Amino acid sequence: MRKADLINKISDKTGIPKVDVLVTLETMFKEVKASLASGENLYIRGFGSFIIKKRAAKIGRNIKKNVSVSIPEHFIPAFKPAKEFVQEIKSSPNIKEAPEVKEDNED
Repeated sequence: MRKADLINKISDKTGIPKVDVLVTLETMFKEVKASLASGENLYIRGFGSFIIKKRAAKIGRNIKKNVSVSIPEHFIPAFKPAKEFVQEIKSSPNIKEAPEVKEDNED
């Protein structure tokens, strides 16, 4: 499902115009990014948490040049689903195997 599909579904189920749903979703995404960028985790009960994870410094390798590269410690955004969310997915009869990732090469 893509963002446009999600907007259509929300609009159909709630009766809210698609433009208003789009603005609401975009605002939510911006606020999640702003929250994480300011160092604050975001917790949504029953859904999950948008958190910042710290990655330790390490030594990587550039295989083409056969040299070691120092990768400094850094922070990455992550999502941790709530227990209810995980249970709902696990108990869903519609999921039999991992969904295939579709490549968009139709441009």
